[in-house]
Amino acid sequence: MGKVSPEARERYLEKVNQFGKHIEDISKREEMILQTINQESVGSEFKKIRLADENLNLASYYILMNNLSLSLLGVKNEAFLNNARKLIYKVLIYLEQVVTDSIDYSFSEYGDKVLAIDAYDPLSRLTLCNKIGLTIQRVSDGFGDNSKWKWSFVELEGRLAVVCKNFLNQKTLFGDLDPDKEFYEIKFNHLNLAKKLLDQAASRYREKYELSSFQIEDFKVAIKLLEGLRKLFIAINRHNDADNLKRKIDTWQQKLDYDLKKKDLEKKGRG
Repeated sequence: MGKVSPEARERYLEKVNQFGKHIEDISKREEMILQTINQESVGSEFKKIRLADENLNLASYYILMNNLSLSLLGVKNEAFLNNARKLIYKVLIYLEQVVTDSIDYSFSEYGDKVLAIDAYDPLSRLTLCNKIGLTIQRVSDGFGDNSKWKWSFVELEGRLAVVCKNFLNQKTLFGDLDPDKEFYEIKFNHLNLAKKLLDQAASRYREKYELSSFQIEDFKVAIKLLEGLRKLFIAINRHNDADNLKRKIDTWQQKLDYDLKKKDLEKKGRG
């Protein structure tokens, strides 16, 4: 790394201080919104969605500050990146409180939560999901492939996939895909995004299981994500796709059962 000029260092500190003030302002707004939620629960769903968006803005400032460190000082600032990573968790927690974090529930078990945010327009839902996905990717890219946090992003991707799916009203989804319906294109794109995220997250969880964690729970999550995708196919009457996916799920389940038996035999052998 070359020597950093005083001008570059001064420029860096100036911009970081500027961004720091924005971060402080957003954090104060978050505290105020949380106070109103504690005082009045009516409309809390929309306030939590706003908090999710505000925390994404916070994360973007930390990403920008790391970029400044790279461009002006020539070094990666992992503290800034880690702050952004933690903020993505906060974003997802807020949204999970709105539409649940469960991939297992049938729509009838959480549909009332989706109906409660019916006034939240389709474009904003899609934009928010895309924004979260982009933020996850930017932070992951910032850390690089050799980071100790590499596999933690699998969880973030999976949780985003579930939230994106749960934002959809599966009861009306088939009818919403009529090209003559208002918001058809937006809801079609949202559905495709949810399908893509669920499929990718399932593959990533299996990859994590086979290459890193070797934890059965990761493989179970992968299968649950595929089952969530299958529910979407059923909701839009894509029964052939649902049947094809069921065969894939069965194959993965057979592999899981085999690995469970193998681990059990190994445990008994050590005993």
